[in-house]
Amino acid sequence: MDLLAKLRDRLVEQGQVVREMAEAAFESVYARDAERASAVVTRDDDVDKVDIEVEQQAVELMVQATCDGPSLSAADVRQLLTVVKVNNELERIADACSTIAEQVVNLSDRQTPLPKTTRVMTNSVIGIIGDTVKAFRDRDSALARVVLLSEDAVVNFNKLILRDAEERVADGRMSVDLAFDLHTIASQSVLMADHCTNIAEQVIYEATGAIVRHTGGAWVDLPLNRPADT
Repeated sequence: MDLLAKLRDRLVEQGQVVREMAEAAFESVYARDAERASAVVTRDDDVDKVDIEVEQQAVELMVQATCDGPSLSAADVRQLLTVVKVNNELERIADACSTIAEQVVNLSDRQTPLPKTTRVMTNSVIGIIGDTVKAFRDRDSALARVVLLSEDAVVNFNKLILRDAEERVADGRMSVDLAFDLHTIASQSVLMADHCTNIAEQVIYEATGAIVRHTGGAWVDLPLNRPADT
């Protein structure tokens, strides 16, 4: 359906915007650049606007299909559900970018270096967002699975960063206030990765019809009872 294809294209653009926001938010952290951080917060309003428009158009498409009879195939319905889900997750990633940017604007310490692991983690998150958008754009279930496996690395980086911060506070190399700021930045980074895995799950669902869940420390496929292309 033309409208469904247009909604997907618009979400790919939205995903690219969100990735740019993440890059700018993280760079503002390392540069302690309040002006650049403020621009990220402002840009979040544009993402919110698109989020509302896409949701409204998705509802209109569903209503139109209902009025015209069962014109949506199972594959179309999966696409539409994916659009709605991805739209929501991208908006939440943008919110996390905005939260980080707001933290930069109000940083208590603009001189003390952050743990080196912080940049490794934030670079990983930017890469994950990029892979997530590409997986959605191309309906690439293999790349989506790579995204699922990437979240654990971000979680582990977060643990290392917080442990490092605790040690620095204990020996006086970092203030308690900066440690709290760093905790917010790191936790929001983990949140971004989590939203990316939610999108990746939906990409796999759309592409293959399989429902993916994280259980027992591993990702498990729960296939539907119908073929993916019906």
